[in-house]
Amino acid sequence: MKKIIYISILLLGGLTISNAQKTQVKRADKEYNNLNYIDAIETYKKVANKGYKSVDMLEKLGNSYYFNAEYVDAAKWYAELFALKPEATDAEYYYRYSQSLKSVGDYKKAREYMDKFNKANGADDRAKLFVSEKNYLQVIEENSGRFTIENAGDLNSELSDYGTTIYNGEMIFASTRKAGKIAPRTQGWNDQPFSALYSSKADEDGKQQSAKFFSDKLDSKFNEATPVFTKDGNTIYFTRNNYLKKRGFDDERITLLKIYRATQKDGKWTDITELPFNSNDYNVAHPALSSDEKWLYFASDMPGTLGDADIWKVAINADGTFGTPINLGSKVNTEGRESFPFVTSENELYYASTGKQGLGGMDVFVSKITGNSYDEAINVGKPINTPMDDFAFYFDPTTRTGFLSSNREGGQGYDDIYKFTEIKKLACEHLLAGTVTDVETGKILADAKVSLFDQNSKLIATTVSDKNGKYSFGKEYVKCDTSYRVRAEKEKYSTEEKYIKTPKSTGETMVDIALKQTKVEIEEGMDLAKTLNIPIIYFDLDKSNIRPDAAIEIAKILQVMQDYPTMKIDIRSHTDCRQTYEYNMRLSDRRAKSTRHWLINKGISASRLTAKGYGETQLVNNCPCEPTNKSDCSEAEHQLNRRSEFIVVSK
Repeated sequence: MKKIIYISILLLGGLTISNAQKTQVKRADKEYNNLNYIDAIETYKKVANKGYKSVDMLEKLGNSYYFNAEYVDAAKWYAELFALKPEATDAEYYYRYSQSLKSVGDYKKAREYMDKFNKANGADDRAKLFVSEKNYLQVIEENSGRFTIENAGDLNSELSDYGTTIYNGEMIFASTRKAGKIAPRTQGWNDQPFSALYSSKADEDGKQQSAKFFSDKLDSKFNEATPVFTKDGNTIYFTRNNYLKKRGFDDERITLLKIYRATQKDGKWTDITELPFNSNDYNVAHPALSSDEKWLYFASDMPGTLGDADIWKVAINADGTFGTPINLGSKVNTEGRESFPFVTSENELYYASTGKQGLGGMDVFVSKITGNSYDEAINVGKPINTPMDDFAFYFDPTTRTGFLSSNREGGQGYDDIYKFTEIKKLACEHLLAGTVTDVETGKILADAKVSLFDQNSKLIATTVSDKNGKYSFGKEYVKCDTSYRVRAEKEKYSTEEKYIKTPKSTGETMVDIALKQTKVEIEEGMDLAKTLNIPIIYFDLDKSNIRPDAAIEIAKILQVMQDYPTMKIDIRSHTDCRQTYEYNMRLSDRRAKSTRHWLINKGISASRLTAKGYGETQLVNNCPCEPTNKSDCSEAEHQLNRRSEFIVVSK
């Protein structure tokens, strides 16, 4: 049942084979389009093994295994598909082949086909994730080793057992086993009986005992699965095919999934009703309750879904009615499929995804819930996740134990239930560090104060750079996937800040900061205009009076001369080459002397100031104009020559 929500119907294609083979393929196509994948597989295999192959048939054969989570065989037939036609008819086949290759451990080739998927469909969120998280295997490895896990043993059958919850101290789960049913009907797409709900008690040693049928009242002739109960035990939400009093269909005559609610009266489940946001035209499945029971989470491919299926939530009102479903957005959902949500009392959302970077098949991810927002989801790592399908994660934060469903190797049946214990919490640990230097000389700066602020400008911590100019903020201050502001400051230097966002994986982020001197050592011969970053001092055309904007810049010279009362400077004014040599010499001299008079009027002794104009005699580039007073140089090049210098003669 767990695959039904993900299945899409493919159109028939032409086959260039014999009439006899055409008859077999048509029969297989009919089974395929009815989701009877087991029968389709057998027919397609017989035809393909006789050497009659087409792109359409190989696509369907690969899909038949892929949608049944038999990834080894899916990889085999997708490989034949690309051998026959190297370029995919639909970019989705690159993705499916890549996922299947992960499941057989061929991550190198899986990456090759994800590269193809990215080139063909780079706008897809799964492609963007691939590009941004190419080190995802390292991240998964860092998150691994936090659980011990074991098969639940006798609880499991030879068929499918999955989707657990706890009710009155017993485990309730879905199973396609035949126990409790007489001559059960089977599903064509996987040749298993329709699933029903079962219960299992644990013995004194915590070992799950054999299962028994849970409730005749909740059982129908179709699938029931993934139950969740309110804390008082009187209400159940569960998944069922579209069937209440009669069977419902979509436009393709497919019976999809819905969520139903029932209440318990006198020990019996009654008043089974479907939820109001269900539809005959899309799937709604796998309910989960928030710890305060004010929200119901679920999986659906309803309008507004980003991919094949997304995680949604809907408000449960005090009167038992429901709000409007809300998609959890792109930090949780992808253009792949997301399903089987579970919310802990610690406001963590666990769910299964094929669209985020994983080990293959469905992997379990976790996203922290903060108010109405969700952190970027993190792969919980091995051994919870494997190259096969891992899903339906149930966890008790008090005991740090839980259950998982998986079709991994070594199981007893098609899907098995596994017990696990968390031995170490998922803690993304990050270090923020760097070096403080002088921006001009590159010299390391010791004893610089470095402050760390959060995205709301709240001070988190401060430290100082060591003798090597290095500083760091440890995991007690720095979180993964979080925005920060780092400020460095030191006496005689300007203060600098940098904004960063840490990645969502354990590691180290380097933030080097270079500071510029604000108080420099005065030396004879230095140009204070360069030291104080004084731009061109503008004068009105053909005039030498000090404009207000020029006064702002000359005031910097005034302040230095007041700070150094014995300093003497030589004011030098220069022009570009346009105009005559004599004109430029006179104009520059007037401007130099005007600057000197301005400083004298502000209280600087005339004995400390000399001034001279140099006209166009000291050009800093190859832009002469003589004898025509014309030049091919640009305005920017001429501007370099129109400058004022304030040369320190003595301190």
